[in-house]
Amino acid sequence: MSHKTSKRLQTYELTLRDLQEDDIAKLHQLSVGVGWPHRPDDWRLLLKVGKGFAGCDKIGRIVGSAMWFPMGNNFATIGMVITTPQLQAQGGGGWLMDHVMQQCHGRRLQIIAPQVAYRLAHALGFKAVSVVHQHQGTAIDPGEVSLPADTRVRPLKATDFTDIARLDQAAFGADRAAILEELVGRSTGTVLEREGHIAGFALCRRFGRGHVVGPVVAKDSSDAIALTAPHVAKHAGRFLRVDTTQSEGDFTEFLKRCGMEEHEKVTVMTHPSPEAADTEVSTFALVNQSLG
Repeated sequence: MSHKTSKRLQTYELTLRDLQEDDIAKLHQLSVGVGWPHRPDDWRLLLKVGKGFAGCDKIGRIVGSAMWFPMGNNFATIGMVITTPQLQAQGGGGWLMDHVMQQCHGRRLQIIAPQVAYRLAHALGFKAVSVVHQHQGTAIDPGEVSLPADTRVRPLKATDFTDIARLDQAAFGADRAAILEELVGRSTGTVLEREGHIAGFALCRRFGRGHVVGPVVAKDSSDAIALTAPHVAKHAGRFLRVDTTQSEGDFTEFLKRCGMEEHEKVTVMTHPSPEAADTEVSTFALVNQSLG
């Protein structure tokens, strides 16, 4: 449904309208202006799986954006909340967030907030639940990695989709099948089989300055390393990124050994607080900070 409204923020006239694919070049300029690495193709994926608004000034320039990504009927993530410094200083970020939250009414929400957005999200009722550690750098081939007993790692096949979607939902706590389908078409993948059954998977795709590995869904760090290692080896000598909620342990040590030092921390925040979950698999690496 088309949505358009306007508001005067102090001396700043802002019009809000639905995002369109024709906006990608301008959205790319907006994200470059705040130092984000998203390419036009990264924006194109987000517009395909999500919804959102563009904040435009009186001559039609895009000076702000905000998106939301429905996952099933009861959950959504919020992302790509970007404003120019002038707009942010006049409260534009809060107005964009208000409109997104109105669209998401009745859903449990998650936002991964950098430091500059933490205070705004907290004021809107979001509570911090974990930290994402962004690891990146020039990848170093890990060499041979020992596999857990009774397992093998192989390339992802099209017929594996039902199994990996089930594992992803168990780990993430929401139905991301539609998003996962788009990701698979843009990625190379690995799956880990244990006693003939798929017990974990990892995807790797073009993103930003190079490639990103994620999601990685696995039972434990040994499985996660086994799934991630082939992607690191394939991209050795090139820029690679992994976003993980693992603050320490074997998986993060593996990333550091492979040339991906911790670059930045951001905060996972939810509204309302999530219910406790007890699953056999966990998300060791995110899709990205907008999609979780």
